[in-house]
Amino acid sequence: MGESVFQAVDEVLDCSGVSCPLPVVRTAQAIKSLTPGQVLEVIATDPGVEPDMRAWCGQTGNELLSIDKRGDAFHVLIRRVR
Repeated sequence: MGESVFQAVDEVLDCSGVSCPLPVVRTAQAIKSLTPGQVLEVIATDPGVEPDMRAWCGQTGNELLSIDKRGDAFHVLIRRVR
């Protein structure tokens, strides 16, 4: 059986309509409630969320699984590493 492309999400953080840097600030707060290995989905409408999340994951060591644009919203999947 092949690996599913569907990623189980443990928590969803909706940052629609919020401008940077608030999606990153809220992501940093929300990921603390997860245990390592769990996945946070961030939904944001600010296009700056893509470079910001890449930079934030690089700085924090959390794993950026995907950034998927659906309509006006970006769906960002991040796995807590530690």
